[in-house]
Amino acid sequence: MSTSVIAIEGRPKVRLKSVALPIEHGSWGFLFEPLVAGVAIAPSKASPWIVLFVIGAFLIRQPLKIVLSDWRSGRWLPQTKSAASFLVLYAVVFGIGLLGTVSLARAESFIPFAIVSPFAAFQIYCDSQRNSRLLLAEIVGAVSISASIAALAIADGWPYSISFALWIVIAARLIPSILYVRNRLNLEKGKTFSRVVPISAHLVALVVILLLAFYGQSPFLPILMFGILLVRSIVGLSSYRKKVKAMKIGIGEVIYGSLTVLSLIVGYYAGI
Repeated sequence: MSTSVIAIEGRPKVRLKSVALPIEHGSWGFLFEPLVAGVAIAPSKASPWIVLFVIGAFLIRQPLKIVLSDWRSGRWLPQTKSAASFLVLYAVVFGIGLLGTVSLARAESFIPFAIVSPFAAFQIYCDSQRNSRLLLAEIVGAVSISASIAALAIADGWPYSISFALWIVIAARLIPSILYVRNRLNLEKGKTFSRVVPISAHLVALVVILLLAFYGQSPFLPILMFGILLVRSIVGLSSYRKKVKAMKIGIGEVIYGSLTVLSLIVGYYAGI
């Protein structure tokens, strides 16, 4: 028997992977893009603890979603028990990261997290209502989790202006990509889709990055990647696109995200 499945006599099997880890594969990119960029650009003694804190908060969401959903339905299933166990485990990880962050980071480092706390509450609400796939919930989630890069920068003593500019760069990468992927998947499935919305979002993101670079709040190199992302959205939603499966679209987004993070890191260190 696979170790990822628990067989309970007379009851359905519990797939631990779906209980313990987010089912949305793209969410891992949302988690690690700001963390990797933040640690690389603004390393500090508090960085590992902030990373642990954020990862713990990220992992809590999936089991909490199951526990809240089952609680609302007035049931306690084998999956609920497993989810509660993972919830406690992740809460410990979160707590250790929080203690380390409080001990080593500047108090101001929590400002980005305080700003997004209502967004996090909204996400939890959507999860409890089984509406986590709503577009607004996904966008709010992207903005929330990308706050980690601002917290890492502030912990390293960076000015608020640049710290929040970093946050804007990551959010400007994630939000248009969410819109693109949703519409690209609908296009491939023959469903109603929009070209205007995702392409317009990419254009706005490119303009924002141009302005940040012009005013010295961001390096210029990411502009190249945002231009590539814009072209990707135009071609990917056109009749000239190559039809691909959802998994390949997801892998492509991971690659684009990694290259965007790399352009940000190289841009800061090389001064371009």
